[in-house]
Amino acid sequence: MAATAQPGPCNGTLLLADISGYTAFLQGVGGAHADDMMSGTFVPEAYPLLTSLLDGIVEEITPPFVLSKVEGDAVFAFALDGNLGLRGQAVVDRLSSCYELFRARLTSARELVTCTCDACLTIGSLNLKFVLHQGAFIVQSIAGHPELLGPDVTAAHLLLKNRVAERIGRSAYALFTEPAAAHLEVPLDGAVAIEEEYEHYPTIRGIVLTLS
Repeated sequence: MAATAQPGPCNGTLLLADISGYTAFLQGVGGAHADDMMSGTFVPEAYPLLTSLLDGIVEEITPPFVLSKVEGDAVFAFALDGNLGLRGQAVVDRLSSCYELFRARLTSARELVTCTCDACLTIGSLNLKFVLHQGAFIVQSIAGHPELLGPDVTAAHLLLKNRVAERIGRSAYALFTEPAAAHLEVPLDGAVAIEEEYEHYPTIRGIVLTLS
């Protein structure tokens, strides 16, 4: 575990980078290649390509963020207060850079896919979204990696299921909760205000910046 993530109570910025459409894509590919996969030796070429997309996200956000873990189709990372080193437009630029790399890798993936089944050909429909929240959490070390626990961690994950698409369509975006936007001094030009409701939580307010 990095020195910046010692076990105990902490405050900082939580970041989730989530590949939209990932689950549906994997289900489609799995269904299309079910017979081949039953052999135990066949791996659909889409699988390692998806791994490359997640690797690219991790490479772009760490540092300055510390990786907590990869959660299926999402990368979960954090930065303790005083350790991020990014403020204002620099925060947005880092997320935009990550998104541009994602799109570049996605384009390369489409060119590398030789399978012509309908499921594999939909890889180009994948997109990327970010959720950033500022709050308190407990860091625990599990198998040498920082595991984060606490209500603010849960809130950040809940925000992956939101109504942003109703406001901005299917564009890639970064959602900042009000605490995160204030702490990171995020520029508000072009931002869309949102409110989300979740059971056991007060209304969560934030802003959304479109990345595409």
